[in-house]
Amino acid sequence: MTGYVLKRLLSIVLTMAVMSVLIFWITQVMPGNVAYMILGDFASAEDVATLEAKLGLNDPAYVQYLRWASGLLHGDLGRSLVMDRPIAPILWDAVGKSAILAGISIGLVALLGIWLGVYAGVRHGKTADHVVSVTTYVNIAVPEFLWAIVIIMIFAGYLNWFPATGYSDLSNGVGAWARHLILPIFTLVTGLMAHVSRLTRSSMIDTMQSQYVRAARARGLPESLVIRRHALPNALLPTITVLAIDVGIMMGGIVVVETIFSYPGLGRLLMFAIQNMDVPLLQACMMVITFVYAASNLVADLLYAFLNPRVRYGRSSND
Repeated sequence: MTGYVLKRLLSIVLTMAVMSVLIFWITQVMPGNVAYMILGDFASAEDVATLEAKLGLNDPAYVQYLRWASGLLHGDLGRSLVMDRPIAPILWDAVGKSAILAGISIGLVALLGIWLGVYAGVRHGKTADHVVSVTTYVNIAVPEFLWAIVIIMIFAGYLNWFPATGYSDLSNGVGAWARHLILPIFTLVTGLMAHVSRLTRSSMIDTMQSQYVRAARARGLPESLVIRRHALPNALLPTITVLAIDVGIMMGGIVVVETIFSYPGLGRLLMFAIQNMDVPLLQACMMVITFVYAASNLVADLLYAFLNPRVRYGRSSND
């Protein structure tokens, strides 16, 4: 298991190195001039040249990359060009707020998605199964931005139960803090829960028809024990992988959700960096998103290897 973990950690390091090059290259070829974005379109050529020299924009691309990458390795994320402030405190504050949103959402996605999938899977072909299947189809078909609009119209507009936008710090009270989180979380959970429940249902149906489940039933074990001890652990193996993929999908969804709900997290900060051509801030946001996605896949692989010894020992399914 130690060798498998080390191999996966090495792959993350290589992934981050490659992605740093890609992210730097993408930000370099973006249209627009950073100096003009900061000084304005009517800045003189001399002022623009002075600022470009100060920011090192005239250096060769590889020199700029090495300077930026060296700063990342030393924990220096640079300075925001637009806000003229160190990026680190701005970024970590946004990451903390997004972590609250994403952590609660993925927890609910796992709990509700798995429960619905198991509930429908063990009732395959019955009314409950059909209801869950149709509901999940609808949830998958509707994009997040549309769910956000519908949720705001119903719960913030018509019912006036929750605020439509903004964020409230815990210092203002747990109630106000929670009320500002409910609608964004509801939006994120709705679509992703459908992915998890559908896969869990399909896997549960296949597992319930397997030989070892039939053997457990033949031994006279109660159905609840057969499901909990024999069917569920095996049915959850593919679900773990999908949950990791959903973390990556959620990182994209967070950009949309945080923008619509004016939630001051990583997604909204990324949009601010793009709209204002704040290249250092944009690079830092993209690196954090890349790391989160890579780390979530590492956790999924480790859990999968723990539950399925064939993976960590490199055996095929035919062994």
